Parts: sequence; structure tokens; C-alpha cells
Amino acid sequence: MANARKIRREIVIGGEKRWVTGANEQEYAENLLRMFAQQISVPAEAPKKEPKPAGHDFREYAQKWFEVFSKPNVATVTAITYERNLNKHIYPALKGKTIEEIQPADVQNLFNRMKGAKESKKKVKNVLNMIFNQAVEDELIVRNPLQSKSVRITGVASKATEPYTVEQMRYILGHIDCLSHPGDKAYLALHALHPLRLEEVLGLKGADIDRENGVLHVRRAVTHPKRNMPEIKETKTEVSVRDLDLAMQIVDYLPQVPPDHFVLGGKQPLSYTQVSRMCTRMGKEMNFDGKITPIRFRTTVLTDLYDATKDIKQTQMAAGHSTAAMTLKHYVKGRFEKKNTAAPIAAVYGLKTDSFPDKPDPQKTYTA
Repeated sequence: MANARKIRREIVIGGEKRWVTGANEQEYAENLLRMFAQQISVPAEAPKKEPKPAGHDFREYAQKWFEVFSKPNVATVTAITYERNLNKHIYPALKGKTIEEIQPADVQNLFNRMKGAKESKKKVKNVLNMIFNQAVEDELIVRNPLQSKSVRITGVASKATEPYTVEQMRYILGHIDCLSHPGDKAYLALHALHPLRLEEVLGLKGADIDRENGVLHVRRAVTHPKRNMPEIKETKTEVSVRDLDLAMQIVDYLPQVPPDHFVLGGKQPLSYTQVSRMCTRMGKEMNFDGKITPIRFRTTVLTDLYDATKDIKQTQMAAGHSTAAMTLKHYVKGRFEKKNTAAPIAAVYGLKTDSFPDKPDPQKTYTA
């Protein structure tokens, strides 16, 4: 008997072409049934990705703005503040959004979730405002969402810098000779008696001390944006470049240094750590009941300068401010315990001190 021809047929199972073979019809049928019985795994479809929203990713756009327009053109300390606000507050709140889809409600939620001082929120708003204005200029959006009247910024008021009391200042200056380090004496003599920013004190060089004419030349500043890497820079504003009267009573505490050396530090300005240790050391050596806080000296001197002169323009120029409003708002605190606001007005209106009894009689009507 001749050998039967082997069966080999193509079938389609689950959308795939498969070959089924058999020596005869019986074997072919068994193989076919076995193939159907097997669970032929069909690869699962890959999960569909959500389509990326059309537009420009906010984080990418904002980071480009920071790197191109902001960072190279502002002071290092300002750039560090901007970058901190971007990473800490702005990017987390607007994660995954495009610049085109951000609405006023999105920025309002950003401010709502922030805790702390209102002034801190305003700094974040300032950064956001510059980014959105750039997007308007690039014609990516029509309107800056921060311009919405619905956006509100609330928060606790920043704590004002309190001046030292007159008694505290007298104690500090009265104990300057208790200090063991000549540099500490020089710092205290400069900062406790002159309306200088700390960065301006640290920036003074030998050439800036005019002993003969009794003048301090404020020409530069030293900041610490990266803590212990002092940065020598220009003064905060153009009007901060100024000449101040030197308190001649303290000239002997100032070291004689070469014109290009720093009065505090020598060839190099003091670092952040050196300033911090100096303040701690002075407080201990003077046995001062409080802290030596550099920012308080400037506020104190400007407060007492205005109280002594009643001349806001003179105080403004000494502070190196562009407006008197800045001086009054942030630095001139006033020694309110010395003020009597009623007596001067009464005098202007012709009322004498003895026009009123010490204790008014409710049964009597007083007339001027």
C-alpha cells in the first residue's frame, strides 16, 4: 500500500495564520483541536498614552526665562531668591501645566497653599509676573493671569525691625573697650554710629576713610549670597553711593590699612561665618542682655537721626534711599514715648496748658 500524503493546511486563529499538520485526517483533526484548546496568548495592547496638551510646558518655559533673561542680569542674591521660589513654590503648584492653560484660579491656589508672611507671597508673585509678561510678549498667551481682579494675596504682615533703645545703644557704645578684638571695635564704631547697611560696612576700604575731613565714602558692598563666598559688588542702588559724616569720637578705633584693603578683614572681606561669630563674641564680651543684630543698627541710627533733626530729606540721603517714603516706611520708627501729639496742636489753636483742669468735671461745660 502506498504511503498516504502528509496533510499540511494553513488556518487563521485569533487573527494569526497558523499551520496544522497530520499524517492523516484523524491526526490532523486531533492536532487542530489541540491547537484550539491551547490558550494562545495574544499580546496585550500597550496602554494608550494620554495626548500631551498642546502648548508649552510651564516649567520648561519658566526655566528658560530664568536662565536667559533673569539670572545673568540680576545680583547673585536675587537670582538665588528667584530660583528658590521657583523650585519651592511655583513649579510644584503648576506641575504638568502648559503656559497656555494656566488660569487665575491656578495662581490663586498657589498663593492659598503658601504659609507665612504676605511679603513672601509678593516675592513669588513678582517672579510669576515676569514669566507671564514674557509669555504675553512671546504671544503665547493674550493676558497675564495675575492681572485678574479675582487674584488676592493675603498673609501675616512681616515683622518690622525694631530699633535698639537709647539705653541699649548707650550701653553698647559704653562697653566698646570691653572688646578684645580690634576688628570688633572697628565694626561697632562704624555700624553703631552710621546709617550703613551691613554690606556697606563690610565693603569699606582704607581709601574710604577720610580722617582729615571726617568723611566716610560709601562706594561698594560685600554680600554673602553663597554664605562663605563673599561677593564684592556695587552698592544696592545708585543713590547708595554717598558720602557720610564720620563720627570723629570713634576714629581711633578704626585701623590704619592700605587704601585697597578692607577696613574689616584686610586683603579679603569678612565671610558670613566670621560676621556671625563676631556678633556672638561681642555680645558675650560686653555681657549685653540681648543680641548684636547688624540690621538693627541701621534702623536705630536712622530713627534717632530723624528724631534729632526732624529733617526727612537729610535722613533719606544719609540712608541712601531714592525716596523719603522708603525711609519712613521701613526705617524711621520714632521714639513714641517722647512724643506728645496733643500739646503741639492745642498750642497752635491758642490753648494754654492750664486751659484744662487735670480731671474734667462732668457737670461743667468747658469752652476755649
